[in-house]
Amino acid sequence: MAGADEAGRGCLAGPLVAAAVLFDLERLTAADVRALGTLNDSKQHSPAARAELFPIILRVAAKVAIVSRCARGIDGRGLHVTNLAALRDALARVACEGCVCLSDGFPVRALGYRQQAVVGGDSKSAAIAAASVIAKETRDRYMRRADAKHPGWEFAEHVGYSTPEHRDAIERLGVSPLHRLSFQSAAYQQLALESAFEMLDAHQAS
Repeated sequence: MAGADEAGRGCLAGPLVAAAVLFDLERLTAADVRALGTLNDSKQHSPAARAELFPIILRVAAKVAIVSRCARGIDGRGLHVTNLAALRDALARVACEGCVCLSDGFPVRALGYRQQAVVGGDSKSAAIAAASVIAKETRDRYMRRADAKHPGWEFAEHVGYSTPEHRDAIERLGVSPLHRLSFQSAAYQQLALESAFEMLDAHQAS
């Protein structure tokens, strides 16, 4: 059983990370099942719980794959297209003959294996939930490291999501190389308005 999920689809900044996890149900021991007993949608776990589950999933799973797509790639291809391609690539790396591939919410086309989309899958399928934890923990770790390289936006705190603090930072500092310029958000509207006034002033001055 293989499951895939993503993290960061609704963020203003940072990559989209998709993960896929393959569980060989016939080889899971009773101890493995107990170790995964708290597994659930990553959003239902605290950061500490996700960090604790991360190495357990890596140990118990038959295969794990992580795929990342950067902000400029998302801008160029579009969020939905990028998301589906990342889920497909992650599943393709763990899928094997005879397995069933599950994805959270969206069907993944042209995979070459039996595939099924599960609405709310991260709370219904252990494989999808595990992928959700892997994707979320991987992305959060990246954004916390990126905070040192791009100070001022407080990426370590909100990991790129649209919080009031993040929107305030955008208004003060503008956007960083990690921000998705194609994302339609109120956080960018004031910046666009100010840019338009600057262009108008420059035109009038000339």
